[in-house]
Order: sequence, then structure tokens, then C-alpha cells
Amino acid sequence: MELQSLTARAQTVLSRLINTYLETGAPVGSRTLSKSEDLGLSPASIRSVMADLEDSGLLYAPHTSAGRMPTEVGLRLFVSGLLEKGNLTTEDRASLEAQAKDRDRSFTQVLEEAGTILSGLSASTGLVVAPNAQARLRQIEFVPLSPDQALIVLVDEKGKVENRLLQMPSDISLGQLKQASNFLSARLAGKTLSQGLGELKTQIDIQRGQAEALSKLLVDQGLTQMAKDQEELVFIVRGQSRLLGDLKAQEDLERLQGLLDALETAETMQRLLDEADQATGVQVYLGSQSDLFGMSGFSLVLSPYTAGDKSLVGAVGVIGPTHMNYGRIVPMVDYTAQIMQRLLND
Repeated sequence: MELQSLTARAQTVLSRLINTYLETGAPVGSRTLSKSEDLGLSPASIRSVMADLEDSGLLYAPHTSAGRMPTEVGLRLFVSGLLEKGNLTTEDRASLEAQAKDRDRSFTQVLEEAGTILSGLSASTGLVVAPNAQARLRQIEFVPLSPDQALIVLVDEKGKVENRLLQMPSDISLGQLKQASNFLSARLAGKTLSQGLGELKTQIDIQRGQAEALSKLLVDQGLTQMAKDQEELVFIVRGQSRLLGDLKAQEDLERLQGLLDALETAETMQRLLDEADQATGVQVYLGSQSDLFGMSGFSLVLSPYTAGDKSLVGAVGVIGPTHMNYGRIVPMVDYTAQIMQRLLND
């Protein structure tokens, strides 16, 4: 079913009822809706429309003689309409743009700020998923610590130093280690570690001298794992405490904790990213549509951002109660993803 398949009157009543529900989180009655002057319908007319919407599976009554609430189908129908025509206020747009203007911050700091701003503007939890940004290398050194141990030291073009302990064969001399350092630095300088290793391994296979053999050992023993660590997704969550206000029982807290634990796994986030990328644009996860959110009482609005070649890089989003303000949050998440994409490709 699509929103356009309903009569204009049914669309208006459904939208007004869901907007009121999203503001209060409580059932909405016909008398409440009739107080809206621009609706122009009597309580009796509204009740008739609400009954039709209930028969269509879009509304339900949680209690006898209570107001109505949207079903999962009704809420998803409403949110789908927002994905097509949602707009961001000038104030929200300015707040999101402000965080992109400070060029002195690292990309990771910008990601963290994006999560904080999304959390503040949405009054929910801001979520950012991104690659662990890799800078281009300037130099590689291997510092011997003992006959069978050395320290890999990577220096990037911004001067950041990363190191890791490496187990070494005891028969390698200081001269050989220095030769391997020079060999690797010459071929990896100006490239990210992941980027450079792919080309380096091909060269090592072609050239089979002593320096190449030792370099292959050093790559296999330490540099490959360092590259994998650098490629791991950065998972940033801001404003988790904002979700606590909607918890009403201990079991709600346990569901929330289970949801956050699941989201922190690389497998879960990669799956969500893949789904968002395949569907293109903002995605809303709520109810039985997602095994993660079906029983949690929370929803996720997520939008991917891409590199210059349109390949998926990361995503930004907001986690909030099922009755969060989608009309404001959907375009907010969408615009934030556009900002992140612009920063990444500048």
C-alpha cells in the first residue's frame, strides 16, 4: 500500500494522527484531532475515517475506548512519504554546516562532532560509522629491541607515529633490517599502508633478492595485520543517555543494551551499511522490518555516504524511540550524510 492510494481525507487524518502520536507517544483520540482548526472535520467524521484506517490495518486501539495509534504498517507508510518530500529547517541546516567549516580538525574529530550534533538536534542518539582514516606514509623503520624482537614504526605525512612489536628470526642482522626498512620506505612512501601493500606484494613476488625476502617476512609478520587494523570501521555513538528517558521497565533497558551491543559489532554495522547502500539514500529500520529493532522499541534512521567513485565509505544515523520525529530527523540525517560525503571528497 502507498500513501497516495488513500483518499485525501484519510491521508490528512492519518498524517495528523501520526504527527500527534510522534509528539506525545500516546494514543490519539478524535476529539484531540478535531481541535485542529485547519483539519475542518467534526469528531464524528474523524472517528469514521479512523475506523476505515483501522480496518485497513493502519491504526489500532491499544485499549477499549482509547484513542488510536499507528500500526507498524501505518507508521512505515507515513515515514515512506517523508523520504520523498522531507525538508530541513534553515536553523538545522546551519547547525550541521557549522561543523564542516573548521578545517583544522582531523576527519575523525569531524566524525565525532557530527555524532554529537545529530544527537543534540534530534534529542536522540547520534551514530556515525566510518573507515579508520588512513594517512599516507612518510617513513617505515624497524627498531631492534632484542635478538628476536623489533619495533615496527610507521610515520605518516602528518607526523603521526604508530608502532607495533614484532617477533624476528634471531639470525637477522642490523644491516639487513636497515636494508629492509629502506626497501619498504621507498615503495610505501606517499601511499596508505593498505594501498601500498597491495602493490608491494606484487613487486616482492617478481624480485626475489635478499631484501625482498626479508621484506616479505616483515610484511607477513606485522604490516599486514597493521593494515587490517587500520581498515576496521570506526563506530561512534553519542547521546546514549537520551534513550533512557523512554524506558519504562527493566526489560526495556535490557532490550536497549542488547541493541547497542549488537550495533557495536563490525558484522552488524557492515550488514546495515550494505543494505543502505543497495537501497540508496536514507533508510528507516523499525519493527519487524529488522530483526535488530523488531522487539527493541527503537528505530534507526541511517544514510550512507560515498567516496568520489561512488563506493560506500560509511554512514550517519539517529537511534531513537519508535515515536521519534521522523519529519525532522529523516532530512537531518540525509543532509549530514551529504556533508560527510563532501568533506571526504574535498
